[in-house]
Amino acid sequence: MSDAQTQIDETVKAHDVVLFMKGTKEMPQCGFSSRVAGVLNYMGIEYTDVNVLADDAIRQGIKDYSDWPTIPQLYIKGEFVGGCDIITEMTLSGELDTMFDDNGVAYDKDAANRIREANA
Repeated sequence: MSDAQTQIDETVKAHDVVLFMKGTKEMPQCGFSSRVAGVLNYMGIEYTDVNVLADDAIRQGIKDYSDWPTIPQLYIKGEFVGGCDIITEMTLSGELDTMFDDNGVAYDKDAANRIREANA
């Protein structure tokens, strides 16, 4: 495993929720990263953000690690969940709530419901 792969693996395993994104949760640098970070922020999720723009080895390494070609990428309890479209769909269907519940990740259930109501 390369140094980047080792660093990614350690990060994913050390934190309950990790978002590999362009930019930071406070200042996303692309619309897709902004959407996923916005959902997590709005739902009050405690998560670690990794700015792939800060390190080319991590930017390519995360694509190799997950065998997924795009960023952002969300991990919950070490498991790759998906990118922007998948997270959006899971949020709207309630599947993301279930995943958080099943993994003991605290979140604002009312906020999750407001997202669904606003998109109904």
